[in-house]
Amino acid sequence: MHLVVGLIGAALIALVLAEFFVSFLLPRRVKRDPRIARQIYTVAWPVWRWLANRLPRTARDTMLGLFGPLALLAMLGLWAFGLVVGYACLHWAAGSKLGPGGTTVAFGNDLYYSAGAFFSATTNLAAHTPFAHTLNIFEAATGFAVLFIAIGYLPALFQAFSRREVAVSQLDPRAGSPPTAGALLLHSAGRGGWEDLDGYLEEWENWAAELMETHLSYPVLGYFRSQHLNQNWLAALTTILDTSAFTMVAGAEKASRTAQLTFAIGRHAIADLAFAFHTRTAPPEGDRLSREALAQLCEDLEQAGLAIEHRQGLHAELEELRESYEPYARALSRKLALPLPDWLPPEELEANWQRASAQRRGRSLLH
Repeated sequence: MHLVVGLIGAALIALVLAEFFVSFLLPRRVKRDPRIARQIYTVAWPVWRWLANRLPRTARDTMLGLFGPLALLAMLGLWAFGLVVGYACLHWAAGSKLGPGGTTVAFGNDLYYSAGAFFSATTNLAAHTPFAHTLNIFEAATGFAVLFIAIGYLPALFQAFSRREVAVSQLDPRAGSPPTAGALLLHSAGRGGWEDLDGYLEEWENWAAELMETHLSYPVLGYFRSQHLNQNWLAALTTILDTSAFTMVAGAEKASRTAQLTFAIGRHAIADLAFAFHTRTAPPEGDRLSREALAQLCEDLEQAGLAIEHRQGLHAELEELRESYEPYARALSRKLALPLPDWLPPEELEANWQRASAQRRGRSLLH
């Protein structure tokens, strides 16, 4: 019995350390998941989302936003608990005499002593055998390594989140909130046309590449939500893909070349992330861009001074490009409860910065 418990403890320690190494120190491939972390998200997220959907909109988004940080803490807590239990099993299996005068104690005391060793806390128990002393040193070293690496991990995680959100916020004045490709195209029409859009899409090529790298390395970032209810990283990425697709089939040659590069990395990112989050494809709940809406968009753009190339057959070409990324966008939207943007802006487009200015003016009038 002692041998079996000892083997279980050693296997548990090896499993947790391997999981910790893959999650924190090893750049992750798309097809390799940390098993324990994945199970936390797989089991807890659907229940959490179901409960959040029963709340009003603001409270719902707040609750959904809590999942990412809490899941991260739960993952760290589960790993720490697994290591404590594993070392406790080794102490019990080796017959570590932890009681006063070297007396044998129950497994609960082994667990208590193991927790003290892991967190470098003083207990009223003490090791009295050479093996127990050695095990105590290894467990203390493991505890220091795990906790310090985790502490170093958190700044990198939140810096990646901050960089993502900076770009999402910068999209607001150009494309509105929620963002739309139509608003972004109309905005560029008044600021230099295709040339202005060419430079802007080039910036988003870098953002899409960084988004793919950070969210594959730190999948928990996908559950971190934006500061505003009408913004999210998936809507931003989809808007850029929509804009790039339209520019590829209707824009000037130079803008089209830049759009192809941005579209390629954006489509790569959304496909890999859909796979990494283990999403399931589902049929669309309606056409995001009908023929009539596309015709209206083209007319609005031409009236704004943006020349449309290759208008004949535009819908068919655009439809083909959309089919290469929209299924992944829909799957991620359903999985993460992040709404997708429309193609066309509402009749009265208002950005978050305009709402904030109006709210501040209203408050100043009240005082």
